[in-house]
Amino acid sequence: MTRRVPALALVLALAACATTPSPPESVELTVYAAASLRNALEQVEAAYEIAAPGINLVIATDSSAALRTQIEQGAPADVFLSADLGNPQQLYDAGLADGEITIFAGNTVVLIVPFDTPAAIRTPADLARDEVRIVAAGDEVPISKYISKVVYILARLAGYPADFSNAYAANVVSREVNVQAVVAKIELGEGDAAFVYQTDALASGSVRTVPIPDEANVQAHYAGVVITTSAHPEAARAFLHWLTGPDGRAILAEFGFLPPS
Repeated sequence: MTRRVPALALVLALAACATTPSPPESVELTVYAAASLRNALEQVEAAYEIAAPGINLVIATDSSAALRTQIEQGAPADVFLSADLGNPQQLYDAGLADGEITIFAGNTVVLIVPFDTPAAIRTPADLARDEVRIVAAGDEVPISKYISKVVYILARLAGYPADFSNAYAANVVSREVNVQAVVAKIELGEGDAAFVYQTDALASGSVRTVPIPDEANVQAHYAGVVITTSAHPEAARAFLHWLTGPDGRAILAEFGFLPPS
């Protein structure tokens, strides 16, 4: 019996090892995302790390164009979430996107002013008045393309001056690196008005919106891709799939994002 006890103990130990599940392998996914997604992605991160044990999301936000440039220069991103279709398309065309471009959300452009605005802007037509200070984003920031469409439509509506587009451009006093920086300028009173995303307006407690005519209601499309150089492409695809599913869309909707269209 004394010779068989150690052997029995060894068998029991091996059996315990065989029946005890191994903890999931920890995977770190780096997500580059448009600045307008920052608040929503904080909740997405918490929810997804519960839904996918072992996955740790590392989220970096900035202008979509700036992030796309970083990826082109070799930044180690796994997933890119852009506020437009153009930047993901550039990565796809350059062979830097693993798989198709996925539209995962929508947004709308709104006009914001400070709560206490001395410029008394009541309609977008007031943006053409002398000495109105407009804060805008840089030309490479996706919202600038959407705003160009809005201004183009407004300039052709009844009640808007014939030179509305030129007057609007002349009143731009600064161009910021992303939409959140634009909102911050308005919150600080360093501008009288700005076009931003609806989600950024909702997130601010220091601005109010001015109605835009329905004809000029331009929708933004948010799209994502898995990066070709990702060290964890399967995990990256799983996250992007989850984001477009009911759980991801529900969180985005809480922050004012629209379903993809």
